[in-house]
Amino acid sequence: MLSIPAVSHVYPHLEVIRELVRRGHRVSYANDPRVAELVTGTGAELVPYTSILPESDWPETPIAAMDLFLDEAIQVLPQLGPHFTSDRPDLYLSDIAGAPFRVLAETQGVGLVQLSPASVAWEGYEDEVGAWLRSQPGADAYQRKAKAWLTATGAVTTDPDAFLGRPPRSIAVIPRAMQPDAERVDASRYSFVGACLGARDSADAWQRPEAAEGRRLLLVSLGSAFTDHPDFYRTCLAAFGDLPDWYVVMQIGKQTDPALLGEIPGNVEVHSWVPQPAVLAHADAFVTHAGMGGSKEGLHHGVPMVAVPQATDQFMNADRLVSLGVARRLDSDSVSPAVLRDALMDVAEDPAVRERLVALRAEARREGGTRRAADLVEAELPLSRAADGSVRLADGGRPAI
Repeated sequence: MLSIPAVSHVYPHLEVIRELVRRGHRVSYANDPRVAELVTGTGAELVPYTSILPESDWPETPIAAMDLFLDEAIQVLPQLGPHFTSDRPDLYLSDIAGAPFRVLAETQGVGLVQLSPASVAWEGYEDEVGAWLRSQPGADAYQRKAKAWLTATGAVTTDPDAFLGRPPRSIAVIPRAMQPDAERVDASRYSFVGACLGARDSADAWQRPEAAEGRRLLLVSLGSAFTDHPDFYRTCLAAFGDLPDWYVVMQIGKQTDPALLGEIPGNVEVHSWVPQPAVLAHADAFVTHAGMGGSKEGLHHGVPMVAVPQATDQFMNADRLVSLGVARRLDSDSVSPAVLRDALMDVAEDPAVRERLVALRAEARREGGTRRAADLVEAELPLSRAADGSVRLADGGRPAI
């Protein structure tokens, strides 16, 4: 498995890796040591590389971000190539930022499966979205740089759009309901399995505070990457502080100093991090930045949402949640305490929202989650299954991923 040291790219597939290890596979996981604890906690072996990606202050334009990821891939490939040449796997798994593994897969003749934490390309995507990207300043230089690198590596696929946007096989660890133009997605290439959660994400993994007993629970979180928004958190405190019948759990991330928030109302607790899926299992409403992780976890647990997107695909996700009938969308730059409070009451009290959430929750859970994702990965391995149910390669060896 190859991913990048960003929580939003690591958390979505961790339970799949844990399940593959549980089934007896030897899993080598390439990532920066920054996330070593997360990786080794699954039972996988960390294969370390040094990343140049920042922990915050990401590029603001899509071409600049794509160029940064390309630079990352260019410098990661020579770090990982020798290891996976001497210890060649039976299957490569990759995040959407896993270009080095696709190069290795194509040059070694090994299969590759992408574990996508976000929406995937649909038929016509290149004409509808790709055309806009190609019109942006710097796009031509990026295309030339990407094609030159792919050609130099010996990769079979040297068209940058096809290489980065069309993996040979992809398992999307999101609900199909969150996929734009889902009816135009190639089902032979892409499978949707919904949120891949485990025991650490269940209601039992987080204890409801005594102060919250008898009240409805609200979770406020802007995720892990775009959390430097003390003004927004202060607005939330003004909107929900001392709100009758509500208790608020607020995650503010590592970028915001709690001292900047001022006095914390008695019905609010503030943390730099909380086990979000486990809290959502108890929640009655969710104020979210509409990252794909939070969006799918909200649907998985059937929680009404107030979407306040900050960057990247969050705006599209927020609109998707609204179109599904389970959220209200607000713009963080202009939101006020009164608007936030009204949006919460509106979405939390709407019986139509509850009805849609029941249906979408059932639909998402039928997609199979962690176990189906692991089944689909195993289906791509050159395997045979013994009479006792154990999995072995055709030559009797132990599968390596």
